[in-house]
Amino acid sequence: MREKLRLGVNIDHVATIRNARGGEHPDPIRAARMAAEAGADGITAHLREDRRHISDDDISRLSEQIRLPLNLEMAATEEMLAIALRHRPHAACIVPEKREELTTEGGLDAHGGENHLRRYVDELVQAGIRVSLFIDADPRQLQAARRLGAPVVELHTGRYAEADGASREAELLRLQEGAAVAEALGLECHAGHGLSYDNVGPVAAIPTVVELNIGHFLVGEAIFGGLDSSIKRMRALMDKARAEATGSRSA
Repeated sequence: MREKLRLGVNIDHVATIRNARGGEHPDPIRAARMAAEAGADGITAHLREDRRHISDDDISRLSEQIRLPLNLEMAATEEMLAIALRHRPHAACIVPEKREELTTEGGLDAHGGENHLRRYVDELVQAGIRVSLFIDADPRQLQAARRLGAPVVELHTGRYAEADGASREAELLRLQEGAAVAEALGLECHAGHGLSYDNVGPVAAIPTVVELNIGHFLVGEAIFGGLDSSIKRMRALMDKARAEATGSRSA
């Protein structure tokens, strides 16, 4: 049981707002600094091939100016590999990417794409970058991640977040079972996508999940109460859920 659950704050959509009008405001690097002060354990940024939000300059400035670990979300392409090797972020999370999608729609097919992914994982690992694969909580995908040599997996929580009632319970069970498989395979387990104040608790309570990455919801809530407030509230909900889970298992 890991009692301290890390929070990675994704700042992509601060850049989305900036890019809607152009110019320099609001600045994602300022958001990253505020996240650090509010209790974030890391900063996540997705440099998409179409540069729809985070830019190359953002990655350069984050690498140079932010002391928290930087998690670079990236597609498995030659361009993104070169950028990751140039900046050497703390972590690189390989994600699926479609130009027409509004947001990442599902997990990476590590099982079907092993041959394509192997060189990217190998080169990133050799560069000292902590590699994670953003995958569904499917034993085949988890086993493929293990074979590829990625030390970390991030379970896609989108279907859980979008479901309700019995469907949500079924999706939560999938995540719990996936996290257990990851532990058995020796993989560090993270989770993220679509998490909010209302649904984060059960995921935070999964004992072998050590990090949650949350962005869009926090930036949206920041409009109404400030980024500092939204992060602190999420941090408190995560800590409460983990503490309660720890207590119930110790009793």
